[in-house]
Amino acid sequence: MTRQEFLARIRSEVRRSPGRFAASVSERPARPGLVAETLRRELSERWPETLERFRREFERVGGAFHRVATIDDAAGEVRRIAAAHGARRIVTWHPEALGADLGSALAAGGLAVEAMPPGALGAGGERSALRARIAEGDLGVTGADLAIAETGTLVLVSGAGRPRSTALLPPCHVAVLDRGALVESLQQAGIFLEAWHDGEPAAWRGAAIHFVTGPSRTADIELTLTRGVHGPRDVHAVFVETPFRG
Repeated sequence: MTRQEFLARIRSEVRRSPGRFAASVSERPARPGLVAETLRRELSERWPETLERFRREFERVGGAFHRVATIDDAAGEVRRIAAAHGARRIVTWHPEALGADLGSALAAGGLAVEAMPPGALGAGGERSALRARIAEGDLGVTGADLAIAETGTLVLVSGAGRPRSTALLPPCHVAVLDRGALVESLQQAGIFLEAWHDGEPAAWRGAAIHFVTGPSRTADIELTLTRGVHGPRDVHAVFVETPFRG
């Protein structure tokens, strides 16, 4: 089969697919930072509806949703999640990156807790050694820079004190967030992505932006679905009603 025949066959099959819609490119805002600030104010007025939609979609893709009153309550919820999964070794973002220090409260529950170092890592051995320790963790605790209600997706930006491996290598991932992370749609998330990349990048920011939509799923050629092959088997979101991140 030639390339032209192959593409023609794809076009023919696509034409028969139901529910197609016209695609369009969103216009990039001239001043994305200002647009993001306006959007954030608007979202602050309707966060309960946004949260409910996020919960529904997050659970639909296999996530487990939890809601607590304060950040102090979040530590207790993480301990309960750890107990349910038989987790003993916890790795967390650095307190400055997370927006709170949960280490003492988690350790008081008998868990072994390691917080990520606050600064940038050196190349080679230092980075590899940290990644190896993270891989030995039973549960990784992170924040969430965005939570997209439309798809139940968590968005995590890598950087100093918040390596992406914290959410990828342990078999269980717990993201702690408040209403400031909530956005309604992928289009709104795109505005924040533009704002983050407008002008000079923040000194702490890394190179990766990680979109998490439920637990890791992998299917082989026989369509046998397996969880946890290329990421965590279980993903939890702990929503804190009282805002705790600046």
